[in-house]
Amino acid sequence: MDQKIHSFFSPNKILLGIGATKEIGKETKALGGTKALIITDPGVANSGLIDPIRSNLEEAGLKVFLFDRVEPEPPADIVDEGVQYIKETGTDIVIGVGGGSSLDVAKGASLLACNPGKVLNYCGIDLISKRGLPKILIPTTAGTGSEVTRVLVVTDKRDNMKKAVYSNYAIADLAIVDPMLTLSMPSKVTADSGMDALVHAIEAYVSMNATPFSDLLSSEAIRLITKYIPIAFAKNENFEARYHMALASLLAGLAFASGGLGAVHALAYPLGTEYHLSHGRTNAVMLPHVMEFNLLGNRFRYALIAEMMGKGEDIKDLKAKAALAVEAVIGLLDDVQISYRLRDYGIPKEAIPKLVDGGMKQARLFVPNPRNLSESDVEAIYTKAW
Repeated sequence: MDQKIHSFFSPNKILLGIGATKEIGKETKALGGTKALIITDPGVANSGLIDPIRSNLEEAGLKVFLFDRVEPEPPADIVDEGVQYIKETGTDIVIGVGGGSSLDVAKGASLLACNPGKVLNYCGIDLISKRGLPKILIPTTAGTGSEVTRVLVVTDKRDNMKKAVYSNYAIADLAIVDPMLTLSMPSKVTADSGMDALVHAIEAYVSMNATPFSDLLSSEAIRLITKYIPIAFAKNENFEARYHMALASLLAGLAFASGGLGAVHALAYPLGTEYHLSHGRTNAVMLPHVMEFNLLGNRFRYALIAEMMGKGEDIKDLKAKAALAVEAVIGLLDDVQISYRLRDYGIPKEAIPKLVDGGMKQARLFVPNPRNLSESDVEAIYTKAW
């Protein structure tokens, strides 16, 4: 019998469904909001996705402000700018709309509006002492799962390194997952964000910190993504595929919020900070290589992943079956036209030592990984990925 005590983290409330954002005005007022700050990036702000959300809030009697300065892999000072804008406008509720970067900045700004200092002062686990402003998180991609997690990630420009804040106070009061908001995603973003969700699900499933909750959530996310990411990639406006990818991203986010992540994320981070590839793309590139390395650590679970992805149901040999999980992932990458070779992104082989150095700085993520990694292991993985 499992003797561990397991934790499960999730927002107080989740709304999932076509047109769920129409509830934003009523829900914001229910949280006590009178002046709402929408935090997003310029692309989302200019796309028209914000307009109905803003109109709904204004029709409900709220005053609405917009902060649209979020950047990819957000620098920490963007959070601090958001906090300053909150203080200038007197807003009392934060609404994050966009991809993971916008949602993370919204989390950080809501927290720092009620806690002293800057966001980098709180990188680590449970260092936030006070609850922040109420926050509503609305994803426009199906990938990061940030709307349901207790973590936010920022880039420290001083050392060009990603740093994370973990706090129960970072959990949304309300997450609204409306698949309609993902219909305008280009195929490339569909691929990157969907593979990001797959990485979350797979890493949570094989994590040394996996829980009964993360097992249930991640396994269903793996099944859904395997089935629907090729369809969503092929046909942006396929409602069924968009719905199930949004659901899968949500489930994967809940899974890793409880079960944790691993070495894929650790080795992906330097690719984002050094070469400015999207977070989803860097995870996708590293996924099959880290999986292949990890097989030895939990062949049983990787064999189950192979089955979830439609491979090897009749194969009895555990080693052979586990390897099919890697084959299945490579098949999905091919379907959505993502190369898993570093050289295809203009990364020179001479950069590997720098990538190794960056990956080793994320060694905290090696702890829940199913197989320990040395510096030479990290070098070998990057070399094979190249």
